[in-house]
Amino acid sequence: MKSNIKVYREMKGLSRPALAEKVGVSWETIKAYEVKGAFPSLKVAFKIAKELDVKIDDLFEITE
Repeated sequence: MKSNIKVYREMKGLSRPALAEKVGVSWETIKAYEVKGAFPSLKVAFKIAKELDVKIDDLFEITE
C-alpha cells in the first residue's frame, strides 16, 4: 500500500506537527506514515481522514 497522507495534508496547508496535534500522535508518527510506509491504526486513520476532509479510502492506494 502507498500512503497519500502527505498529498492531502499539503493540500490542506497543514504541517506534520499541526496534523499530528489534531489527531493525537507525534509528528514523527505522521512522518512514518508518509515516508517510511508505516500504517496507522484504524482509529488514527479515521481521525486523519476526518481532519483532511477525505474518505479513508483516499488516504491509501493498493500497490502490488
